[in-house]
Amino acid sequence: MSANSDRPARLDVVLVKAGRTKIRYAGELLADDGTRLAVRASWAGAGVRDFGFARFEPGDVFTEYYWRDRWYAVKEVRSATGALKGWYCDVTRPAVLSGAELVVEDLDLDLWRSADGADVRRLDEDEFAASGLAATDPVAARAALAALDELEALARGGGFTALLA
Repeated sequence: MSANSDRPARLDVVLVKAGRTKIRYAGELLADDGTRLAVRASWAGAGVRDFGFARFEPGDVFTEYYWRDRWYAVKEVRSATGALKGWYCDVTRPAVLSGAELVVEDLDLDLWRSADGADVRRLDEDEFAASGLAATDPVAARAALAALDELEALARGGGFTALLA
């Protein structure tokens, strides 16, 4: 963020999967300390997306945290009224900010933690296994699995408050 501006900088968040852009959406860069970036964005999906364990809908606000040195992103999800829904976590390669683009490579593994912490679930482990990353890039595959384990331990150990402070 520029020291000369009181307004957050606009940027595009670009999620890449298997070398192709999965989704691109506009966000506001809230903070960048050189290692961790915080971005605020409105729900970028088309309409309502009901996962069964969580429902994302127009008006939801995501405060997203990305790291240049960690293999995950943590997204705090709030309704349009500000009620906390929970945290959606993506296992990714470390984020890269290039100009006004924040590029993040999705590695299929995800984790959800409900607002009350009663529901913590690992997601898409079957997609990760089918991706073949363990064979094509075993170092990245091990880093991805370690990141998912770390996220689950944080989620079950009281949440992400200390990590995001």
